[in-house]
Amino acid sequence: MSEQSCVRVSHDGEPSTWLITGAAGFIGSHLVDTLLNRGERVLGLDNLSTGRLQNIAHQLDHPRFHFARASLSDEIVLDRLASEADIIVHLAAAVGVELIVERPTHTIETNVLGTEAVLRTALRYRCRVLLASTSEVYGKGSRIPFREDDDIVLGPTSKSRWGYSASKMIDEFLGLAYHREHGLPVVPLRLFNTAGPRQTGRYGMVIPRFVGQALRGDPITIFGDGSQRRCFCDVDDAVRAIVGLAIHPDAPGRTFNIGGSEEVTIRALAKRIMTLVDSPSETVFVPYSEAYAPGFEDMERRVPSTDRINALIGWSPEFTLDQILVRMRDHLRVHGDEATRR
Repeated sequence: MSEQSCVRVSHDGEPSTWLITGAAGFIGSHLVDTLLNRGERVLGLDNLSTGRLQNIAHQLDHPRFHFARASLSDEIVLDRLASEADIIVHLAAAVGVELIVERPTHTIETNVLGTEAVLRTALRYRCRVLLASTSEVYGKGSRIPFREDDDIVLGPTSKSRWGYSASKMIDEFLGLAYHREHGLPVVPLRLFNTAGPRQTGRYGMVIPRFVGQALRGDPITIFGDGSQRRCFCDVDDAVRAIVGLAIHPDAPGRTFNIGGSEEVTIRALAKRIMTLVDSPSETVFVPYSEAYAPGFEDMERRVPSTDRINALIGWSPEFTLDQILVRMRDHLRVHGDEATRR
């Protein structure tokens, strides 16, 4: 069976069936919305350890959506869902630097074993697989912007945050091995600081944490000295990229960066947010050793090259950073979010 024949694209009026792992998470729930709006059939899997049922509550009665609360380790559930799927988007993973540092064993086992379970099951039914990876795999790389084929330098094994990076690299290695050895159509995606509505600051995500603090008038806590620079990508832009790569026949076997192009220091980000919400908050700098763990290491810059994805599907980010911040502000004003507190 060819790569193309295992994916039905609904140009002929017949919907494809998509299995989303981590469907109740921040990105997963937005992907569910997009696919249902496209007329696709969607199967969602999430154990709700970090995902939230409220993210998909508005879709639970949709006739083309079926949700199962289960873990990837539940082989029977995973097998049943995959047997009906044309495309699997594997988003379920340990998320956030805070969780990674606090629970390194959970992080590595969740990422590596979960991905192996998805790939093994996908091979059984010849599904196309989109593997969500991360900009963390670039480690201490200093060549800017980061390109998919750049060499990678990680820190020592004594630093747990590099265990997360290594686990996601293993995910990519494993996915590409399934592609080369078994012909399974696999597409690894390296996501760079995705942000938007439904994201929480519970596990260290900076934009919802800063916006929540600013709205409450609490001190905005900047980890480190705030000179570290990041590029943020709106969740709707990220979902558009995922869908485009999922249905393109030439995507499998290649890794793609998905990220924004506007670089900002974390200190400047805090100031923009305070101005946006007219907040009386002050900024407080928290050493990494207090925020995470003694000896914690961070990357100074994290800037993606998106030339590869642009060349293949014509994708580039549409939302500016200011638009991302406005969307987060408006979302938290309406819905609130206790999880942004720290």
